[in-house]
Amino acid sequence: MHDLLKLAHDLGMEVYEGHGKHLGGYRPGENRIRIRPGLFRRDARGVLAHELGHVVLEHRPTQLGLLRKRQELAADEWAACYLIDRDRYAEVERLRDGHLASMAFDLDVVPELVRAYQRRLLRLGDVLYVAPRMGSGQWDEKHDIGETH
Repeated sequence: MHDLLKLAHDLGMEVYEGHGKHLGGYRPGENRIRIRPGLFRRDARGVLAHELGHVVLEHRPTQLGLLRKRQELAADEWAACYLIDRDRYAEVERLRDGHLASMAFDLDVVPELVRAYQRRLLRLGDVLYVAPRMGSGQWDEKHDIGETH
């Protein structure tokens, strides 16, 4: 949690506990991130990382449902990539045989962030692509994974 609080500070954000409709919230004009008090540490970590994703991705509040959904998914994916180490993910996936809740526990994140991390992966045969896009050579990372089981 300390690394997330340091990142928030480095980004000029004030993190505070407060009640609201959601577990957390980001107010761009005020440079503040709210976290609901009383959350378990793993939940608070996920919420803070998600809200920091909004900050880093420069999201602005919107009433447009589709855009809001895209922003929420992008913030989850940013949080997942920040909190989950690729090598540790591969180890835990093999160890837990893909069981989502067990993987989340071992990775110290909430299950929603494991799903968000998985959305960024594409397996084709013995190759794993991270953040694949349309077109030849369009990915962030490419790894030869061979047999996984």
